[in-house]
Amino acid sequence: MTQQGVRWTADQVLALAPDAASRKAGSKLGATGPWSETGSSDEGTVWGLCAGSGSKPYQTVIDIADPTGPAYKCSCPSRKFPCKHALGLLLLWAGEEGTVPRGHAPDWAEQWTKGRRQRAEAKGTTTGGASGTASSGDPEGARRRAERRAERITAGAAELEQRLADLLRGGLAGAEQAGYGLWEETAARMVDAQAPGLAARVRELGAVPSSGPGWPVRLLEECALLHLLDQGWLRRERLPDGLATTVRSRIGLPSSADGPPVRDRWLVLAQYDTADSRLTTRRIWLHGSRSGRTALLLSYGAAGRAPDLALPVGLAFEAELSAYTGQLRAALGEQFTPPAPTTTRPPGVTTSRAAACYGEALRADPWLDSYPVTLDRVIPTPDGDTTAGPPRWQLADADGELALPITPACRSLPGLWRLVALSGGAPVTVFGECGHHGFTPLTAWPEGQGEAVPLC
Repeated sequence: MTQQGVRWTADQVLALAPDAASRKAGSKLGATGPWSETGSSDEGTVWGLCAGSGSKPYQTVIDIADPTGPAYKCSCPSRKFPCKHALGLLLLWAGEEGTVPRGHAPDWAEQWTKGRRQRAEAKGTTTGGASGTASSGDPEGARRRAERRAERITAGAAELEQRLADLLRGGLAGAEQAGYGLWEETAARMVDAQAPGLAARVRELGAVPSSGPGWPVRLLEECALLHLLDQGWLRRERLPDGLATTVRSRIGLPSSADGPPVRDRWLVLAQYDTADSRLTTRRIWLHGSRSGRTALLLSYGAAGRAPDLALPVGLAFEAELSAYTGQLRAALGEQFTPPAPTTTRPPGVTTSRAAACYGEALRADPWLDSYPVTLDRVIPTPDGDTTAGPPRWQLADADGELALPITPACRSLPGLWRLVALSGGAPVTVFGECGHHGFTPLTAWPEGQGEAVPLC
């Protein structure tokens, strides 16, 4: 990334935007008009002055060599990261060669970049020293705390079983009449029992009665999965080790990335955020070009703020990842090269094989909503049934007769139409999440050669 001949695409830059409004505003600033004294260095710094509404232009500087993704500093009052000025400067830098010339960073940009890199280095040293201290703590005290928490979770699971039994005994219609308050009260009880995983699933139950036609069936399905999780915890001593680990994770017990570090060249397959009133969660899917492994990085930010870790789609970098026990999730370790654009794409499978992969994953985790998979040579097509309104789209094998339906939540999103336009009736490679609701496309590549196109 520090080499000026290796540039991001506009899609990779706009994927960093914290919201649609920032994306739109940043796009307008991606031209030379408002900018002056722009420049970039071989050390990975981009800077410039952007004319604003005040008498003094905004000073904007970006550290694009940060291994965890670009870091930003702007003198504007915006609380968004990156702000529209940082996005506009990155778009300008990623555009035509020479638009942002090479040079020596001015003092204000150099001081900020040098300071933050020194702080990051010091933080890494401090963290490394603290980890040894934590590991040499009081193991007996930790064991007693774990036992007390397990007892509280067991009591909460037993109470939840009774509430599910009462619901089924009284009939599902009672859930609609009781409203969301019943479920929120039950979820609060699970929080008190220190079982956040159970609390989250209970809250999801509360939204089912208002989800439209067919809700009783969906409610019964979710109650059955919650009952299965409850019973898994109450009988965890009888479960195989792998399934017992999954149950503990689904209940909400913390786990650690204690798997052996795997060094590979990791391709960024997808990045997308989900948010609620308290937290923004960023999911980044990676594929190891040598190991063939797929890994998930999770990072978090306070409500309204994008998480710090940013790895736009289409980049690749050499790094070590350590897996969490029994999960696809991994922790990012030492990075040996900065992320840089690549045309590499992951190998794909047929739609039937994708469904089989999800089925196999369900054996280890019955509560798994979806599984990451890359489809090779598929064509987005409508299923032909227009009696129920707009066409329902699917991804059909170009060389076969099978197809996977696209999840209903994606059918009206711009990403679907971007996928249809990219295909134009020709086969494409698509990475996404395959689950019981269908296939959620996240990234696509055109047939033959071409860069990755984010769909989310």
